[in-house]
Amino acid sequence: MQARQDGHGYREGAPMTTTTTVRNGINVDQLIKTIEHVGEDPAAAAFTFRANSTWQDGTRNQGQIGGFTHAGAEDQSRSQPFELTGDEPPVLLGDNHGPNAVELVLQALAFCYAVGYVANAAAKGIELTRMEYEVEGDLDVRAFLGLEGGRPGFSEIRVTGHVSSPNASDDELRELCTYVQQTSPVRDLLTEPVPVHTTLEID
Repeated sequence: MQARQDGHGYREGAPMTTTTTVRNGINVDQLIKTIEHVGEDPAAAAFTFRANSTWQDGTRNQGQIGGFTHAGAEDQSRSQPFELTGDEPPVLLGDNHGPNAVELVLQALAFCYAVGYVANAAAKGIELTRMEYEVEGDLDVRAFLGLEGGRPGFSEIRVTGHVSSPNASDDELRELCTYVQQTSPVRDLLTEPVPVHTTLEID
């Protein structure tokens, strides 16, 4: 049968095609469906993430990040765990085999901000051509070394973002930046108290 075109441009007998909206590398259709699904079923919002660390030598540790739990079920999307090496610089008795723990915290904040900004920009129809974050934190190691001083953690963290968009105003980009800060999981755990329960098993 020969294909016939109607007044709407559809050719009868021709295969139907679907178009997926992808913006900034984000599947916007899937993003919207995910938001709708979680809104309808709050259990789908529950995740438990895990990380393992094994001491190697000196200040060097080998980390593994593998599976996680979503909505009470183990996720099966990762065939192999991600491998990370953590160490200290020589001034802190290490050999620079990898970044130290507090540097990874800064990197986690940068990752989180970037994911939130890019995904929300995509949902709002904002196209991005550049998205970078520079993060730095001030740390006094006296408490870590058992000396009297300030708190063991960062006293201040500063973030500078760099963004370019061909179709959004400066006000829209700044407004989105504020929204991303308010909804960032990593910023929240850095600025709000989080219960941390530690146990020790002795072999």
